[in-house]
Amino acid sequence: MYLSLLLLPMFGSAVTGLLGRKIGVTGAHIITCSCLITSAILAIVAFYEVGLCNSSVSINLISWIDSELMDVSWGFMFDSLTVSMLLPVLVVSSLVHIFSVDYMSADPHNQRFFAYLSMFTFFMLVLVTGDNYLIMFVGWEGIGISSRLSFQTQSSVQVEQQHLGVLFAGEGQGGFVVHGSGIASFQFLAVQGHGTFGDLHPGVAIGLELVVHLVSGP
Repeated sequence: MYLSLLLLPMFGSAVTGLLGRKIGVTGAHIITCSCLITSAILAIVAFYEVGLCNSSVSINLISWIDSELMDVSWGFMFDSLTVSMLLPVLVVSSLVHIFSVDYMSADPHNQRFFAYLSMFTFFMLVLVTGDNYLIMFVGWEGIGISSRLSFQTQSSVQVEQQHLGVLFAGEGQGGFVVHGSGIASFQFLAVQGHGTFGDLHPGVAIGLELVVHLVSGP
């Protein structure tokens, strides 16, 4: 259930983005809105199970980086704080999708807009549920990219402003990525227990800083 909650918005985004011409505008509306509403209902169930019944859930999918210097996995954590944030995010996102059906009815790129809007919601969920700093960073950058794409049909000045916003947001997030790498682990609990840079090799810290700058922009 918890993975379905997380992946449904991306499923709607992928179907609408790849098959937009075949399913049409109405099909794009139905698929994306249905995925978001279903995910919001699952978030209510998760809030009851985790928030009210105090039954936290941790999902570790696969190992992403496994070396002597660091250990990072694709993992997601659903605790009381997470589900209390998921609920407003998904409810508001569902309402935004429903409102956009009429608001964006005259847009010539309707399917593409809804695909990016659902992708934006997916990366918000990744940001909220990721159990380590690197997954959180992926969610943050995905939000910026989705925002940039959803506004690409606007004027060149507005697009440039959106682009600058994405770049500065990425720069700001670089600090906590390197902070999380300080103990050769990006896990939240590990970082809380060890403080800042710990035993991380200086070359690795510098390399991570360079990666952040390259990803975020000049």
